[in-house]
Amino acid sequence: MGAILVAILVAPFVVSLACLKVPLVVAKALSLVSGAASFGLAVALVPSHEVTTALSGWLRVDALSVVFLVAVTFLYAATAVFAVGYIQPGGGAAEVRYSRRFFAGLNLFAWAMAMTPIVNGLALLWVAVEVTTVVSALLVAIGDTDGAAEAAWKYVLIASMGLGIALLATMFMYYAGSTVLGGSYELFYSRLLGAAPRFPPEIVRLSFGLAVLGFGTKMGLVPVHTWLPDAHSEAPTPVSALLSGALLTVSFYAILRFYQVTVRAIGPAFPRDVLLVFGLASLVLAALYLASQRDLKRLLGYSSIEHMGILAIGMSFSAPIAIVGVLLHVLAHAAAKSTAFFGAGNVIRKFGTKDMDRIQGAVGALPLSGPMFLLAILALSAMPPFGIFRSEFLIVEGGLSTRATALSAVLIVLVTLAFFGLSWYASQTLLTPTSDSVAPGEVSPWMAGSMVLGLLALVVLGVHPPAQLSGLLERAAAELGARR
Repeated sequence: MGAILVAILVAPFVVSLACLKVPLVVAKALSLVSGAASFGLAVALVPSHEVTTALSGWLRVDALSVVFLVAVTFLYAATAVFAVGYIQPGGGAAEVRYSRRFFAGLNLFAWAMAMTPIVNGLALLWVAVEVTTVVSALLVAIGDTDGAAEAAWKYVLIASMGLGIALLATMFMYYAGSTVLGGSYELFYSRLLGAAPRFPPEIVRLSFGLAVLGFGTKMGLVPVHTWLPDAHSEAPTPVSALLSGALLTVSFYAILRFYQVTVRAIGPAFPRDVLLVFGLASLVLAALYLASQRDLKRLLGYSSIEHMGILAIGMSFSAPIAIVGVLLHVLAHAAAKSTAFFGAGNVIRKFGTKDMDRIQGAVGALPLSGPMFLLAILALSAMPPFGIFRSEFLIVEGGLSTRATALSAVLIVLVTLAFFGLSWYASQTLLTPTSDSVAPGEVSPWMAGSMVLGLLALVVLGVHPPAQLSGLLERAAAELGARR
């Protein structure tokens, strides 16, 4: 099994380097193969009940790691399919160079995000998240427009400040460990978790609070979310899908690793309260902003903030069923948001604008991707039979089981408000009559085909998740110290 971890890290990195030199058609083929292979290797880890390590323990996956690795590699594979149709350069040398740099960056970004749940220890985790920042900022700015440059610069400034705070959180956790493990030790998860009950409570509280604020910047939690709508709006559509579906969730993974240690050191009350505050603030702001958007990709960006808030609130409930719902939500949101961005990419290519006031009748103009985009919006709005309905149902059930009735009611109200905002503007874009000046037809079969993958995953997650996947989610919830 250790060889699988090495292969997942080696393949995207090697393909990224190759994309800079090989012909574009080869770069596309290599990206498709690497994405599919990475996802297949991640799925092969799902049935394992053992912790898998490699490279003398520097690489390590447990059930929690595998959940996030499956989400990242699925998005990698689906985005590679979409990018084949999205990147269609003309004959100019500059366009070919752009296309090669794009595929190199796409594979490097996937490599960095896959590395995050695979590396062992809080220090390496911070390094991996920092690498994702550098690569993703370059991809946001790759369009070389004023808007893209401004969004990338804003992203780098805010994310760097956040990761500086996250580094401070890591240092405080190291100090807490040094009181038990000595002045020099590796921040491996097993060592921290084993010694956590003897850590100084005050230092652990400080570390966790800083970790949520620091990594929450990359996750898009309010009030450190301001980079997110701009970056999602200005980045190329495949990058927007990876930012929303994968980057935000691997940042959440980093918070969960600190959560693991904190729960074992001081119990669930403090981390629950911290996550609840950030989660409620994020959900309230997103629900309000969703009702006033005109930019199609910014609309989806604020939807991402909404769902990150749901994840934080779900973890604050602490009940095992709520945590299972949170982890299922990670997978379902990755599939739904990537599919929605792919649909938005088709619409923007067809109409030549992101302004929803200027887009009319997308379902009629795009016979395949238009209806699938509508289904993706419904999935994001937690409509059955899709996976997000199931995950949010489990989260609410977990809240009710812990007698957090008022919070569960607030969650339902805010999610409903967000649903109205998201569905209203999407329906105005999709379901209105199509202009006679727009000829019906798909932009690319590859771009439409990528959406099929996400919708199939959403139906499977919503109707009947495979037994092995359900077992994985339950084991991951137990690793997080779910209170019974």
